[in-house]
Amino acid sequence: MRAFVFPGQGSQKVGMGVDLAAASAAAREVFEEVNDALGQDLAKIMAEGPEDALTLTENAQPAIMANAMAVARVLGREFGVSLNEKGDFVAGHSLGEYTALCAARSFSVADTARLLKLRGQAMQAAVPVGVGAMCALLGADIEKATALAEAAAQGQVCTVANDNDPTQVVLSGHAEAIERAIALAKEFDIKRGVKLPVSAPFHCPLMEPAAEAMDAALAATPPGVPILPVFANVTAQPVADPAEIHRLLVEQVTGRVRWRESAIGMGAAGVTHFVELGGKVLAPMIKRSFPDAVVTSVVTMEDLDALAKEL
Repeated sequence: MRAFVFPGQGSQKVGMGVDLAAASAAAREVFEEVNDALGQDLAKIMAEGPEDALTLTENAQPAIMANAMAVARVLGREFGVSLNEKGDFVAGHSLGEYTALCAARSFSVADTARLLKLRGQAMQAAVPVGVGAMCALLGADIEKATALAEAAAQGQVCTVANDNDPTQVVLSGHAEAIERAIALAKEFDIKRGVKLPVSAPFHCPLMEPAAEAMDAALAATPPGVPILPVFANVTAQPVADPAEIHRLLVEQVTGRVRWRESAIGMGAAGVTHFVELGGKVLAPMIKRSFPDAVVTSVVTMEDLDALAKEL
């Protein structure tokens, strides 16, 4: 069995999608659909920067989705590989869950772009800049990270945001609590804590205003039935019911991204092959969580060609 997976924030870089757009009309079509939906030339920011404009959450989220969907569209259109014929599940990391739903035709590309733009704006607006922060704990499993978060909180918010793999967990919360967590990391037998270059504390209770905004947005743009079940971030379980998808996407804004458990869960469901479309960040995490997995990262036309031959 095979799962197609889609990367989250942090995988953006200036120049993303340029070679694909030059090589394929199908890729250009996706970028045009996103530009039209947003009323901005996002493809230009993706291609040329400046980097600080691309890193802005409200641009980064639709940009990462656009790049991954361009890869998926080229795979289908030019290589004749259909996700529902060759895949059994889809999943995505944080915003990547929206890309997964788009790839599974639960949302159109235009609607996904608009939802992610709004999600980025709502997440940014939920907490004033400087009030919240996030840090990656290297050499930490979920037990050590949870104990550290509890010790560092001291009455503030400090929680596990992303359980990425057995060696990397991300904390999110108030900036002072995150600084305390970084300072205390060694005491919890964690190699080190690294503050992340993000502008808001994602996936923690401070994001509640953004969750409310997404609830309203998803009521106005409800998901359809996906052609493949989606492994949801907050449950690490497959979901196909549109009402449940809506509920879990709202919960995801303040909830934990259970990526390690998702990789293990897909493995338990029979998945042996994971194909990451549009990035190279999830494949190593999956491999660390589920060592027997066969993982492939697909970004370029050469990658697509190799994947199509393999499939």
